[in-house]
Amino acid sequence: MKKSIGIIIGGKSVEHEVSIITGLQVMDNIDKSIYEPMIIYIQKDGKWYIGSSLHDIKNYKTKNFEGAYEVLPGFKDGRLVLYPHPELKQGLFGKKYDTKEVEVVFPAVHGTNVEDGALHGIFQMNGVACAFGSVLSSAVGMDKVIMKQVFESNKLPVVDYTWFFRSSYGKEKENIIEEIEKIGYPLIVKPANLGSSVGISKANNKQELLTSIEVAMAYDRKIIVEKCIENVREINCAVMGYENELTASLCEEPVGWTDFLTYEDKYVNKKKDAAESKRRIPADIPDDITEKVKNYAKSSFKAVDCCGNARIDFLYDGNNIFVNEINTIPGSIAFYLWEGAGVNFTKLISKIIEFAEMQQEQRKNNIVSYDIDLLNKMGSGAKK
Repeated sequence: MKKSIGIIIGGKSVEHEVSIITGLQVMDNIDKSIYEPMIIYIQKDGKWYIGSSLHDIKNYKTKNFEGAYEVLPGFKDGRLVLYPHPELKQGLFGKKYDTKEVEVVFPAVHGTNVEDGALHGIFQMNGVACAFGSVLSSAVGMDKVIMKQVFESNKLPVVDYTWFFRSSYGKEKENIIEEIEKIGYPLIVKPANLGSSVGISKANNKQELLTSIEVAMAYDRKIIVEKCIENVREINCAVMGYENELTASLCEEPVGWTDFLTYEDKYVNKKKDAAESKRRIPADIPDDITEKVKNYAKSSFKAVDCCGNARIDFLYDGNNIFVNEINTIPGSIAFYLWEGAGVNFTKLISKIIEFAEMQQEQRKNNIVSYDIDLLNKMGSGAKK
């Protein structure tokens, strides 16, 4: 019997559209001989929908989701249960809106409210196997400030940086700018909790810095400012596994990459197959640097207690390697980094699902209830 897999896409996130691309790529490449997949689409208003029309990217372009219907999530025996919304009306010919059950959740979501552990928490609390780690790894992987602090505590190299809250900026603007300028221009300014280059900009002087901060603050309450390493190369490496059993992929270098790729560079200004044409795999770097990148990648993966598959991005200036960030749910699942190692997209998806189930089996060994009848041992009311 095939295993039911729910591929979740969308969400209340500015990276909503990116997530649709990732999820439908998974849908197209999952092994349908052993899995029964379906798309679970969370719209920007937070409503959940299922239906076969959600499996075709053309319908997202035309907004024609005929046959899709709203569902409410519930849980039973370690499964996600999707109940038709109670307000749905039966059609003239007795159309039936089915209840669906999902054994493993495959979140292909990006950005705040979905990739940052918020969505993971729903499934983790209810015992549903969920790909890409845990609440902890998702949350740490999303918050660039916490991420760097975790990396630093594990003795992983990161670029100089500072950070501040949006609420502090109006009150302590001069002090914050002074602290930032100690790092030295040029600088990269980012919202701490977004990906896909949304809200990121480069500042070469104070005026550009002020503008960049205003842009970043429109997207997040927490802002990180990093030293921009000039004449730098981006090197990326994926890691797959769980706990101590980790494997690093080939390394890649995006061709033509300078300071950072914009959202448009990544998703808009390219032809269908341009993603592959703009990558050099394996990256043209010395063997000792490749080995160091792979070791750093595995250490980064382990540091955030990740599971399944993640892509770790590095900065390399010819002498120094810096860990830039970990993408716990990378776009396209970083399948292109594994193909050279004999793991195609379909096999990679299967492995990620297997790791999700392995992680959930581990959680079943934890004691989650401590029966000491505490309530009956306590007196009624508060102490006076």
